[in-house]
Amino acid sequence: MTKHLLSVLAFVIVSFAVQGTSHFIINEAHYASISFIRSEPILVLGVLVMVIEAIIISFALSAYKPNQVRVKDGIWVSLAFGLFLASYIALVEPSKYDVPSIMGWVKVEASASFVQFIVFGVILGYIHAKFHQKALE
Repeated sequence: MTKHLLSVLAFVIVSFAVQGTSHFIINEAHYASISFIRSEPILVLGVLVMVIEAIIISFALSAYKPNQVRVKDGIWVSLAFGLFLASYIALVEPSKYDVPSIMGWVKVEASASFVQFIVFGVILGYIHAKFHQKALE
């Protein structure tokens, strides 16, 4: 259970770091140009979603690779979920909302999601590999 709790904590930290950097530093002008974004996001809902996603991804890795987990296994599982989640965010949202630039939206959301799920995948694989090694000792 500890590996899942650490995985959730890692996902929340990575998500805040990557998405926060994207929203408030790298792509600040992009987000400022979107008229329907809340000036004060509801943080509790965002954290809840991160926890739910991380639990699902962590348990999916355990189901996919119950033995001999490697870092690359964590990367593949994280990227698979990232592709699933980011495809909605990057492609469907600009089709529903009047965003200033569809291509700009796709680039920003797809690149941030890619970085987020690659970084988390490395950490996820490492956590699960370490706990598997400890179980064998």
